Amino acid sequence: MHCYNPYVSIRFEIEAQSGSARSGRLITPHGDVETPVFMPVGTLASVKGVSQDILEELDVQILLGNTYHLYLRPGVEQVRKLGGLHRFMAWPRAILTDSGGFQVFSLGDLRKVTEEGVTFRSHLDGSSHFFTPESAMEAQIGLGADIIMAFDECTEYPADRERTRASMELTLRWAERSKKHFDEHKDEVPWRSHVGTATQALFGIVQGGMELDLRKESAERTIAIGFPGYAIGGLSVGEPRALTREVVESTLEHLPADKPRYLMGVGTPEEIVQYANLGIDMMDCVLPTRAARHGLLFTSEGKISIKQARHAGDEAPLDPNCACRVCRRYSRAYLRHLYAANEVLAQVLNTVHNLSFYLDTMRAVRHSIALGKETGFPCVQSRPKP
Repeated sequence: MHCYNPYVSIRFEIEAQSGSARSGRLITPHGDVETPVFMPVGTLASVKGVSQDILEELDVQILLGNTYHLYLRPGVEQVRKLGGLHRFMAWPRAILTDSGGFQVFSLGDLRKVTEEGVTFRSHLDGSSHFFTPESAMEAQIGLGADIIMAFDECTEYPADRERTRASMELTLRWAERSKKHFDEHKDEVPWRSHVGTATQALFGIVQGGMELDLRKESAERTIAIGFPGYAIGGLSVGEPRALTREVVESTLEHLPADKPRYLMGVGTPEEIVQYANLGIDMMDCVLPTRAARHGLLFTSEGKISIKQARHAGDEAPLDPNCACRVCRRYSRAYLRHLYAANEVLAQVLNTVHNLSFYLDTMRAVRHSIALGKETGFPCVQSRPKP
């Protein structure tokens, strides 16, 4: 299922539906991905603190890598020379890379946007760099992910209507340039030399801020450019959660039913269930890994702050309904001790559990859809104990 297939570019198959929710399969050159899927974020070609063999044990089918960070270090050319991201990080399964647009947006005063592209200063050493739709495509082709993203501008929140429209129009022009450059250079992906006909898949990104009519227009014009999948971008930038959901629901109405729909950078366990029920197929978020590093753990009984003293003498597992390697072996008391002692192992174990919780949640969602049911929360369906 996860073997390299040099003849498959990308294909999306819907296998079951329940209301607006659908479960299916995203077939990529590096294996099948069951949807709806949560994609762990591996910013620097690494999910912080978790080795690839454990990610495989958790049955992670697709990882997300960050173009901006990998461009700065170790550099795209270095990764290309080493055979692309899959070979570089010893990950045989699917990878998606973002375009770097959101990270550049996050730099604030360290960036300057023009029609041609974005000038920005590295957060590492202050050196100046320039990203264009073309160079973002070149970088992502060099990195060699299975799915890559068009270069977009993420609109800040709040933003007035005039600013939002200008940003949306710029993203649409950049989408056309991204697709043109990709179509001209897609045969240069590092793993293409393995023999075969597979190429990467370039997804378009819908912007439009919080203006529902602009979201509709952005969706329709992005679809007209023509992509094999569509992402909803520009959310989780400070807006209220209720507004996020309103924008997602409204935008989904205008996206093709037969193409994968990717909601970027969202959300909590409850939210990923809600969005899967609405018909989202792909989601990513740094929350499970970032929260783990700060001692915040997700369980079927609610969130737990493992740093609290009340866990110091608790011999119970973190989550009695979880079959992950952490809950099978360690007590809350031990996890609390590791965190209080600032042991590196605390971050590792916390991250493994949170990722397992998110992945089990999505597994349960897919199971419910297959049964024709809408999923509530909590809905964790643990993997059987070995």
